Amino acid sequence: MAKLLYIESSPRKSRSKSIQVANAFLESYKAAHPDDEVVTMDLWEKQLPEFDGYTIDAKYQVLHGQGFDADQAKAWQAIVDVCDEFKSADKYLISLPMWNFGIPYKLKHYIDVIAQPGQTFSFDPEKGYSGLVTGKPAAVIYARGGSYGGDGSGMDHQKPYVEQMLGFFGFTDIHPVVIEPTLAAPDDVSATVAAAIEQAKSVASSL
Repeated sequence: MAKLLYIESSPRKSRSKSIQVANAFLESYKAAHPDDEVVTMDLWEKQLPEFDGYTIDAKYQVLHGQGFDADQAKAWQAIVDVCDEFKSADKYLISLPMWNFGIPYKLKHYIDVIAQPGQTFSFDPEKGYSGLVTGKPAAVIYARGGSYGGDGSGMDHQKPYVEQMLGFFGFTDIHPVVIEPTLAAPDDVSATVAAAIEQAKSVASSL
């Protein structure tokens, strides 16, 4: 039995196109993998540790191979707990809208928490950075009000950033599903969402 972690980052819920397509993905996934465990992490409900001074100091202690004081140890353990929860999954689904050409701040906070040395990546002076979350597939559902292919790609700091960070963590098997433009005419949006749902179902059944 495998574990799928679904990370949901839109606050719009029933009005969210990324969640709508993600729900179709999950329905198809559960039908194809009835014995798997599916865990949903709603980042608007998730209590994440602050990345404060103690935490930053602890991170540098790790980078320099040094120990913690009591405050640093407590702060770092909170980070490790979130990282362990993330790494406990075998497969991943992430859904997100585009905000100001990038990602919601809740998702950015989560990424900042789990992007840690010794947890999701390692560093060697000779070899450089290496991802530590390997051999696991991820599906990512992106919703955007506009169209960002072609000449608009330079304004897209959503999809490239998420996939850069996943690659940094060690992911090589990434399946994107893009819903755009969600601010088009209603009939066009319906057709776009329907096409994304079919793509998501196909990815889900084979993930």
